[in-house]
Amino acid sequence: MNKADLINEVASVVSNKKEAQAAVDCVFESIVNTLKKGDVVSLVGFGTFKVAKRKARTGRNPQTGAEIQINASNAPKFVPGKAFKDAVN
Repeated sequence: MNKADLINEVASVVSNKKEAQAAVDCVFESIVNTLKKGDVVSLVGFGTFKVAKRKARTGRNPQTGAEIQINASNAPKFVPGKAFKDAVN
């Protein structure tokens, strides 16, 4: 399923496709903006979105084997909830 398929699924519940696209975009934008602030998005029964902080480290260039410095960064992380895991299994 891609974003267009998700919009079509939501459109089957709401009145039209335009409203469905606005709803899906709003949900995604809200999650991204909350994570940018460093906060956690917890959807009970589904899962939790949070930011994982990665430390700076030394890596290797796979082509030359030379050591390179990898900067510290933030990465989004999703931890599925128990109900979500149970539904998939």
